[in-house]
Amino acid sequence: MVVRGSIFAILLFCVATAWGQQVASEPHVGYLYPAGGQQGSVVQITVGGQFLRGAVEVHISGQGVRGSIIKYMPLLRNINTDQRKLLLARLKELRDKRLAELNQGQKTEDGGQKTEDGKNDGRETKDERRVKSDESQTTPEVTLPEHPLLYDLENKSLRELAHIASLLFFPREKLQMNRQISEFVLIEVAIDPNAAPGDRELRLRTATGLTNPMVFQVGPLPEVRELEPNNRQATPERGTGVSRASRPRSEGGTPSAQRGQDGRDTRDALATEKPFEPPVVLNGQIMPGDVDRFRIRASRGQKLVMEVHARSLIPYLADAVPGWFQATLALYNAEGKEVAYADDYRFNPDPVLFYEIPQDGEYELEICDSIYRGREDFVYRIAVSEQPFITRMFPLGGREGAETIASIAGWNLPRNRLTLDTRPGGDCLRRTAFHQGKRFSNSVPYAVDTLPDCNEVETNNGARNAQQIDLPRIVNGRINRPGDVDVFRFQGRAGDKVAVEVYARRLNSPLDSLL
Repeated sequence: MVVRGSIFAILLFCVATAWGQQVASEPHVGYLYPAGGQQGSVVQITVGGQFLRGAVEVHISGQGVRGSIIKYMPLLRNINTDQRKLLLARLKELRDKRLAELNQGQKTEDGGQKTEDGKNDGRETKDERRVKSDESQTTPEVTLPEHPLLYDLENKSLRELAHIASLLFFPREKLQMNRQISEFVLIEVAIDPNAAPGDRELRLRTATGLTNPMVFQVGPLPEVRELEPNNRQATPERGTGVSRASRPRSEGGTPSAQRGQDGRDTRDALATEKPFEPPVVLNGQIMPGDVDRFRIRASRGQKLVMEVHARSLIPYLADAVPGWFQATLALYNAEGKEVAYADDYRFNPDPVLFYEIPQDGEYELEICDSIYRGREDFVYRIAVSEQPFITRMFPLGGREGAETIASIAGWNLPRNRLTLDTRPGGDCLRRTAFHQGKRFSNSVPYAVDTLPDCNEVETNNGARNAQQIDLPRIVNGRINRPGDVDVFRFQGRAGDKVAVEVYARRLNSPLDSLL
């Protein structure tokens, strides 16, 4: 009997262990970068996660969006000395080539483009080829490490090359290794021009099953990705056109590896880049201690809405403390003065800034984590535009089958009325948005139910003036000024059990109600 019990215990332990290993090896996606794309575009996405080897398919919900696998890349533990030398040499070669392309120099006899010091870009001399040949005979073959940043390196711009060097060789803070986001899959997502805007679910399929879903946003606005360095020290000084980071090292400048072969700092060329003009979606990742800045050119009278998507993309990070990305957003004018700031939007943790531009000029938009944490999965999207944005709607719903027209208010709304869909058969909680052509507002929730309803009638601020209602009833009301109290009277009988429930915050109202 004892032997049978021991055998049973051993078998149970083996099954539990095998089940635990199976669960532990389930494919998992930690982030998408960028986490969206414009209608009519083809976007290359980095998928960071764990147990993603053997990914074969991309599944995206809805119509008009298709994905395909480009390449799997395993955990990059370290760049050894030989790879580092090779990568630095390759980056320098491509950087010199890009600088030469920017020059107005004359072409050489063999058709190569001349740099300012007269060297050919991209064309090896016989001496150079012989040195490389000799080196190849004495040293083993070295290949570049596999990393999403290094994919298609030959076609990177000067700005992208500086971005790669900044992240791989000169990080401001040491990154913490996290196995949950240590593997990469490069995918390509094609978005049809008429694909419906909004959130989709994106998953990968591997040999062991489907991953968890991640949010992928489709929108009408053009999109760009951040390119480091774009922190405060890397932005152009006011009135100089030269970045603070382009000063000598003793004054807080960049390492010598960022400089071209002629002693020039490549950031002098980068500092002349044009600022972004709305409408645009800014995509980025916040790394440890990171503060990202974007230069925006705006015109007087523009009513800009700057809406962050961060927590809405990845609501919870299991191993972060606290377990989420808390974004803050600030806008600075041409003199470097902060003119607007937000760390949330009402009870939504993702901030939204509203700002009417007082004068033409360049502004800087800054985003960071509230306590300066960061990692690859601190992904954000900032929509900067004059797109419509609904801040108020009344009523917050209607009776099923009844025509319901809500009044709306907010920013950049060409009209103040919106028809709500109350057709039978749908969900009790629904969503709507204002749209006109390619202009789409934020999505707002509303309720549809079967009970008769009525509107609050002022003044009903006390027992004497209480508004008489019959049960059952839904009342649409507003607390429209500080100190407002709404009172309602109904007929009750002994033994009646009355349930009274407020729908406010779940319908995007800022009201913190008390009954």
